[in-house]
Amino acid sequence: MTKYYLSLLFSFLVTSCLLASNTDRMCQIDISQNWEFSQAHKNEWRPATVPGTVHQDLINHNLLPNPFWGLNEEKIQWVENYDWEYRTSFILTDKDLAHSGAMLFLEGLDTYADVYLNGTLLFKADNMFVGYKEEVRNILREGENLLYIYFHSPINHVIPQWAARGFDYPADNDHHNQKLSVFTRKAPYSYGWDWGIRMVTSGVWRPISLTLYDIARIDDMYVEQREISKESADLNLNLEINSLVDVEDVRLELLYGIGTNLEILIQNLDLKKGLNKKQIPINIVNPELWMPNGWGDPNLYDFGINLSNPDGDVFATKQVRTGLRTIRLIHEEDQNGRSFFFEVNGEPMFAKGANYIPDDALLPNISVDRYQNLFRDIKDANMNMIRIWGGGTYENDVFYQLADENGILIWQDFMFACTTYPHDSLFLKKVKEEATYNIKRLRNYASVALWCGNNEILEGIKYWGWDKRFSPAVYSDMKEGYEILFNQLLPEVVSDLDPLRSYVHSSPYSANWGRPESWKYGDSHNWGIWYGRKPFESLDTELSRFMSEFGFQSFPEMKTISTFAEPKDYQLESDVMNGHQKSSVGNELVEASMKRYYNVPERFEDFVYVGLVLQGQGMKHGFEAHRRNKPYCMGTLYWQLNDSWPVVSWSSIDYYGNWKAMHYQAKRAFAPLALNTIQEGENVNVYLLSDELRDYENLVLDYEIIDFHGKKLKKGSFHNLSVKSNSSTQLVSKNLTEWLSGLDKNKVFLNLKLKQKKGILVEDHYFFDVTKNLELPEAKVTTQIKKTTEGIELTLKSKTLAKDVFIEIPIQGVRFTDNFFDLLHGEKKIVSLSLEGRSKEIQNTEVKINHIKNTY
Repeated sequence: MTKYYLSLLFSFLVTSCLLASNTDRMCQIDISQNWEFSQAHKNEWRPATVPGTVHQDLINHNLLPNPFWGLNEEKIQWVENYDWEYRTSFILTDKDLAHSGAMLFLEGLDTYADVYLNGTLLFKADNMFVGYKEEVRNILREGENLLYIYFHSPINHVIPQWAARGFDYPADNDHHNQKLSVFTRKAPYSYGWDWGIRMVTSGVWRPISLTLYDIARIDDMYVEQREISKESADLNLNLEINSLVDVEDVRLELLYGIGTNLEILIQNLDLKKGLNKKQIPINIVNPELWMPNGWGDPNLYDFGINLSNPDGDVFATKQVRTGLRTIRLIHEEDQNGRSFFFEVNGEPMFAKGANYIPDDALLPNISVDRYQNLFRDIKDANMNMIRIWGGGTYENDVFYQLADENGILIWQDFMFACTTYPHDSLFLKKVKEEATYNIKRLRNYASVALWCGNNEILEGIKYWGWDKRFSPAVYSDMKEGYEILFNQLLPEVVSDLDPLRSYVHSSPYSANWGRPESWKYGDSHNWGIWYGRKPFESLDTELSRFMSEFGFQSFPEMKTISTFAEPKDYQLESDVMNGHQKSSVGNELVEASMKRYYNVPERFEDFVYVGLVLQGQGMKHGFEAHRRNKPYCMGTLYWQLNDSWPVVSWSSIDYYGNWKAMHYQAKRAFAPLALNTIQEGENVNVYLLSDELRDYENLVLDYEIIDFHGKKLKKGSFHNLSVKSNSSTQLVSKNLTEWLSGLDKNKVFLNLKLKQKKGILVEDHYFFDVTKNLELPEAKVTTQIKKTTEGIELTLKSKTLAKDVFIEIPIQGVRFTDNFFDLLHGEKKIVSLSLEGRSKEIQNTEVKINHIKNTY
């Protein structure tokens, strides 16, 4: 309710300009209507959507095929080689023009764009990652105003730079013979990646607006959190006010607080023409701190300012919403090497989460609903951190707002990834403008925990053979450029604009997955289970202080595959499957790893299902290994959370929002309390993984050995167990032969329940061997279906063990309360299926049940 309450107090300031008769009011015009586009110089104008891209507009007019279908990626590449024109007009009245100031704000232009208003060239844009503001009052006219934007081909525009360079940068993910992407401050992934389609876009990708105002405008309001504790919050409210005139005795009214519990502060100030910087100290007693998901409420404070003249007319307003908290990256020498963990409000936090890539190859397709669903997926999986990876974009404000509201910390990369970059003066100027713009835009968000210079560039310089690939002079120049960009320019901007946040120059900081000696000193990207072809068990011992990337691929489920392929393509190495597999090693590696743990099915559909199970179970093994080794290891951010198109990838959520098995396994492994059973040497040990900020005493662990038909063969208990808060604790260590007492390990499993006086805290079960060696019974899962207001409720039962049960429904984005689970003998499992606005469709569609034995 807070944001709505506060917005009502200030809403009188922002009105429709067409209705505003009082010229002392500020008003804003959204310039998103009546746009047209044409290929340059063809004068073939068609309706366009803004925000949008030229690809979307061409698709909407059937001038471009669905890029995601089949091998259509090849058929859309021509678009990037042409220039494109966009134009619109808007009407202003004499009352609108009575305002003294007019600011045109173009929040995102992709990328090389000449912007004209009423025939006047305002500026030449050259950076997708910044917004452009121009004072245009003297250019506006009564009646129709024409806004025209000429987009240059991002390919042709930089070919002269490439040609003059004399070598190709090692931008191997740029799917083009000429590596042009490094010259352009544009989302790198749009040029292709090892999970991504190449779709080099152009267009107005973020909104455009015109703000009409008088006297002055507030350009920036920064809530600087100087000292935060449970007892007190000392803040500085830093304002940047741009004034059109000298004005004295301005009344500043500040309203701040949570909900309806608001404080008011009033000051008078003088403004000089031009930029005015003002600072207002604030102290809040006993603040309600912002807490990460799993630790408490993400409390958010609202700060709103009105500026009014001596006559009482309000002429400017600004609002900010933020949480009060401390977040520190602790990266210090210790007895094991050098730590790497986040401390939140004084408590060391084990980071649980994933790496986020842009949620669509066509960025304006990402609606607010999609962002909201994504954060529901993140929170439901018990995550507390997301890394915004450096090959995508700085996200929309709604992304960070949702992170704040859901208690999800954000590791924010700057947009540099996997290659060195130029460091000439013009390029450095662009980067400084980009960093300045985005730090100032994002620094009020409570969720932003870290600025990171780049993804894997330091590792590339050290270990990827660039010293042999390039001449000594070029290689030396690359290292010099790295030093200038990531150890000088970016940390200086962060220190100047956001000094209370930590900065690291690269991820991984110093560790390389092939060099164990480096794992002790920072975050690591462990690609051993993929490029190294290692078993998942290697994750038990290949441990870093913080695992910021590791992953294993799977296909999406069949209903997603059917959106880009026909049944004739349903083969592991068909052209279409390979076209949607961008990794240098891929489908055959999934099969090779599957052979270690599962019987490889003959049917493609079954292979897809078992591959999902493989990815989920294997990655869960890693999640648990990292949590189990806390506090030596203090984070696990897997690669990757999501997809930008329907593709074979490392994601846990596919392009259409369907949870893969890995997301369900992440939810289980990331639970605040989780049992983890593992064979270590000759012993089978049981651990409790706790992120809760409380101790537990006098716990009891009950266990049963049960065969796959439900017969209980052995049981016992362990008493007087205790667990410290925020820890990993070994509860039991017992020899495998003692657990089994002569029983066949391939016919039984261990069932565990950890209890306290109030009841069961957590339960789990454990199999003593890999799935392919288990003598699984023929299982028949019975299903009862009950209609609900949201969709349906399934009740599943089986007389014998049904392993890795997969409930399948041919509707994209359906939410399941659970899936990919083991159904035990006699267990009654209730699963709800829902999708907002489509409950009847769910009720009338077919539900399929699969499990491992069905694939034999």
